[in-house]
Amino acid sequence: MENKKKVYVGMSADMIHPGHLNIIKEASKLGCVTVGVLTDEAIASYKRLPYLTYEQRSQIVAAIKGVDEVIPQTTLDYRPNLEKLKPDFVVHGDDWKEGVQAKTRQDIIDKMAEWGGKVVDIPYTKGISSTAMNQRLKEIGTTPEIRLKRLRRLIGAKKIVRICESHNGLTGLIIENTFVEVNGMKHEFDGMWSSSLTDSTAKGKPDIEAVDLTNRLQDLNDALEVTTKPVIFDGDTGGKTEHFIFTVRTLERLGISAVIIEDKTGLKKNSLFGTDAIQTQDSIENFCNKIKAGKQAQITDDFMIIARCESLIAGHSVDDALIRCFAYVEAGADGIMIHSKDKSGDDIKTFCQRFREKDQKTPIVLVPTTYNQFTEDELVEWGANVVIYANHLLRAAYPAMVNCAKSILANGRSLEASRDYCMSVKEILELIPGTK
Repeated sequence: MENKKKVYVGMSADMIHPGHLNIIKEASKLGCVTVGVLTDEAIASYKRLPYLTYEQRSQIVAAIKGVDEVIPQTTLDYRPNLEKLKPDFVVHGDDWKEGVQAKTRQDIIDKMAEWGGKVVDIPYTKGISSTAMNQRLKEIGTTPEIRLKRLRRLIGAKKIVRICESHNGLTGLIIENTFVEVNGMKHEFDGMWSSSLTDSTAKGKPDIEAVDLTNRLQDLNDALEVTTKPVIFDGDTGGKTEHFIFTVRTLERLGISAVIIEDKTGLKKNSLFGTDAIQTQDSIENFCNKIKAGKQAQITDDFMIIARCESLIAGHSVDDALIRCFAYVEAGADGIMIHSKDKSGDDIKTFCQRFREKDQKTPIVLVPTTYNQFTEDELVEWGANVVIYANHLLRAAYPAMVNCAKSILANGRSLEASRDYCMSVKEILELIPGTK
């Protein structure tokens, strides 16, 4: 083995198929094969989080004939591992000669030239489509256990986790399937926010916890049936501590990844009213007891209880918010959501920076509804881990529907409405899986 040539193969290995096996087979003909399995962080930096964890994927690869060693590849860039191993060959499918991977390939060629190594391109295995396989997995769906675990994995793997509001099955499908490419990188939402505001509004009811848990979960189930991404549930105040215990158990059983509860008491008033409405916070002691009771009630280590602090909404200081949030973390909260109505975002930025001075680990969740001028990259610089776009799909749908209705009334027919505001019936039928 010591006299054999050294061969390096990098792969994500989320779904092992004949193409992977062929590359390893050809690589083993050249020498001793080391496979660098991309970590969750490396994969999530350019596409969707893999279905299998790094540990699961590396175990599978290690069992493949022809593989001599498995090591983690922590970035998309091969060069850190290549500098350590100085292999004689890097083997990869020839599909990377074009597109966004072409630069990666050239960087590897240049690095390998430093010690006389070579890149070997293996002809792409025909009839294999990772995109088609991913789509098939989406159609199969997921299990509550897999969905439940996904949020913690995302927070650990990505610099920012993007969550978007969903209030029915259709909005769930939008979040599940919508993506854009930015500079060759795929951007998509990582999960769904089950908002009490949009759930209530969609039913024509006020956002005062008038829609009970049973009704909200019936609607949420529509989205769960047609999606695979994780869900964060807006738990409002969490209700009485004795009732919150059952809420936690119910959400966890359904595969919901997290619940966010706010430290307010009395009849709920939406936070965006700020001090225009009376915002009464619970005592630190009572709210901490509610967090502790919820944590004791959950079965798995994967379910998250995130404490939402309303100090800034209620007109109190950043100091007050910090005192509360450190207490909530001490009580067992798995994350902190800090909210503000201030459009400048200065108070949120100050809070995040000061919180991070003392606590570098606890996830911070931000909802930039009012301070929406800041980009995700800027929020990351402040110390944020999760960003929630909390009500945008419903807010976008309402004016479109009103304008459509007005057009029909104004014209006495639907021609103009269909032309200006509506997608075709064929398009909407094709949007829903299983319609054909």
